[in-house]
Amino acid sequence: MIEQTLKVVALSGHIAHLEAQQKQACEGCNGRCGSQVFSKLFGSAKKTFPYKFDTPVVVGQKITLSLDDSHVVKHAFTVYMLPLFLSLGFALVAAELLLVTEGWQILAAALGGGIGFLMAKMWVKSFRHDIKVIKIHPISLPLTQIDGD
Repeated sequence: MIEQTLKVVALSGHIAHLEAQQKQACEGCNGRCGSQVFSKLFGSAKKTFPYKFDTPVVVGQKITLSLDDSHVVKHAFTVYMLPLFLSLGFALVAAELLLVTEGWQILAAALGGGIGFLMAKMWVKSFRHDIKVIKIHPISLPLTQIDGD
C-alpha cells in the first residue's frame, strides 16, 4: 500500500479537493544534484484531487489516503511498455514483411509509438483506483501564550 497525507483545500458539498504536501526531491545534497535542478527548472504546478467523503471535513484538515500497489504496476506497464512494444512491432513488420527502406521503418516505428500512446491514454482513463481513507486527522488549534501563564 502506498500512503500519502493530503490537505483539504476546497469543498464542494461532500466532495473535498485535496492537495499533496510538496516534498523536496532529496534532502541530502543541499540542492546540488540533478533532480533538484530539474525540479527548480520545471517547477511544480499544484494539482488537486477530488474525493467524496461520507463524513464532514473542513478546509485545512489533513487526510491520509492509501492506494494498492498493483494498480501502480498496471498503469506503469500500460503507459511505458505498450508504446514501446507497438513501436518495435511496427518497425519490425516494416523491415521484415514489407521490406521497406530505413526511412519508412523509422516512420513506422514513430506511428506505432503514437498509436501505443493513444491506446495507453484511453486505457488509463478506464482504470479504477481502489483508494481508501486511512485516517482523517483532527484539526489542531494553534497554541498561544496568555500573559500570566
